[in-house]
Amino acid sequence: MSTQRVPDHTALLVTDMQRDFLPGGTLPVPGAEALIPRINHYVAQFENSGAPVYFSRDWHPADHASFRTHGGRWPAHCVADTPGAGFPALIPLPSNAGIISKGTERDREGYSAFDGTKFAELLRQRGVEELWVAGVALDFCVRATTLDALKQGLRATILIDAVRAVDVAPGDGERALQELLDAGARVHSWGHSQHGPRSHASG
Repeated sequence: MSTQRVPDHTALLVTDMQRDFLPGGTLPVPGAEALIPRINHYVAQFENSGAPVYFSRDWHPADHASFRTHGGRWPAHCVADTPGAGFPALIPLPSNAGIISKGTERDREGYSAFDGTKFAELLRQRGVEELWVAGVALDFCVRATTLDALKQGLRATILIDAVRAVDVAPGDGERALQELLDAGARVHSWGHSQHGPRSHASG
């Protein structure tokens, strides 16, 4: 597969591709397993270009407030240092990839990779001006992270062929995507082809 050019000053964030969000996990996102080869494709292109790659992960305490057993809306998931919080073997992490742990405090939901982390500082140190976002879930952590990236003054691009939504209510993913476009995010897809990237913005 030919190397596709990564824009200058751009970083890739793979959002929460953890075992608990995949089939067999405690909170599987529909279709998340289909993203694995696409995410691996993007990671390889960024790695080959020497561009920064980050992986975010939920890294919750066992009594996290988002869990139903503690009054939240979700089943227990991605408890720190458990197998479900790990990344699947089918996604090989580059040795120099940055890991962003979020939701580490009991009373902080931590949907965004910027919430309570040093992610913004890390991106500034690397001279990043644009963040490409893949992973799950479009209507929660991808949405929150992208909105925060825009608030940080970054350009933000959703890799539309490499995200999936939970869709707690039908259409949540579509509504989240429209909200992100309205906020100034772009969508982009390389797919599996050897053609150049395709990008467009709303409006």
